[in-house]
Amino acid sequence: MKKFLVFVTLLAILFSNKLIAQDVQQASQLSGLLKQYYGLKDALVAGNATSAAQYAEQLVKTLNGIDYKLISEGNINALLKDASGISASNDLKRQRVSFANLSENMISLAKAIKLSDQPIYQVYCPMKKASWLSNEQEIKNPYYGATMLTCGKVVETIKESSN
Repeated sequence: MKKFLVFVTLLAILFSNKLIAQDVQQASQLSGLLKQYYGLKDALVAGNATSAAQYAEQLVKTLNGIDYKLISEGNINALLKDASGISASNDLKRQRVSFANLSENMISLAKAIKLSDQPIYQVYCPMKKASWLSNEQEIKNPYYGATMLTCGKVVETIKESSN
């Protein structure tokens, strides 16, 4: 009987350790996804199309490695379409158009699942009529860069999801 209890206890510990490791890996993928999105946003703020394409390519790689149990296949495909369009272009205007769609999909994702332990700010640009996510409240507009750097306002703070 003692051997059986020890065996069951060991199985429970191994199973819980596997779940914890899986949760850590998933959290790492999600925070990486958000970090790459922020890098892309910052590259667009700076008007650096080459850097934006590189961050978008990293975003594509991360998205391709995410399990459909974590983010639905439809959501991943929508994000992949926009990120791929940005990574395949060195035209800043085209990248910014695709970034608007990518941002809408990232905003939906950030509201549905926890991407970060830190607050995520949803910012809106009335001139572009588009939003983006930021890790800071200071406005740095990725749609217009230096031309209209501070155009926009924080419209929501996403602190945590219901998951």
